[in-house]
Amino acid sequence: MQRTFDRELTELKKTLLHMGALVEQMIHRSTTAMVDRDAAIIEEVLDIEHEVNLQQIKIDDLAIKLIATKQPMASDLRSLITIARVNSELERIGDQSVNICENVEKLLTEPPLKPLIDLPIMAQEANSMVRRSLDSFVNGDTALAREVILNDDKVDALKDQIFRELLTYMMSDASTIRRSLSLILVSRNLERIGDHATNIAEEVIYLVQGRDVRHPRDLRQEKKETNNSDA
Repeated sequence: MQRTFDRELTELKKTLLHMGALVEQMIHRSTTAMVDRDAAIIEEVLDIEHEVNLQQIKIDDLAIKLIATKQPMASDLRSLITIARVNSELERIGDQSVNICENVEKLLTEPPLKPLIDLPIMAQEANSMVRRSLDSFVNGDTALAREVILNDDKVDALKDQIFRELLTYMMSDASTIRRSLSLILVSRNLERIGDHATNIAEEVIYLVQGRDVRHPRDLRQEKKETNNSDA
């Protein structure tokens, strides 16, 4: 029975990782649509979202079935709980990518406001956080999970920088307000993607160590204390 459970759990993880790959593609394609001003890419993202939603339902159903029929204990139960939570975070990342596309559609109705510099960097950072959080899940790498959590500050800083810059555009020229607001919303979507990646990383620490670290400040405090002790 245990061998059957292990095989089914392995297949469930593979399905989750496939969903993760789809979500990463959604982030990349939605931001590419913005940078390249290509409306056709938006339809690609929406098609992928449909597949992501199907995968979410499949993963939830399989996880519930395993819990109900196998009655796993200890680490096996923790694995299934973690998979269910990561599954939810990935679906929400997909939703944020769709939100980016909705804002891009608005941007494409008007001329470009400015060269996009920080937003593509922010998108790369957010996508990297998602990829590394999934890598930490696959490898049970809590050190990498902590790096993802601490990297969230960088994404937040980029969002603040983008907001300040676009605010100056809106204050100097009212005709830029609509485009500026759309770009600000894209930065918020990317920030939320980073938040969801952080949540996945926190789940990895819970899975491996059984520790609940859903308050990133605790990890930052650990880092500060470690740096002070090394000084």
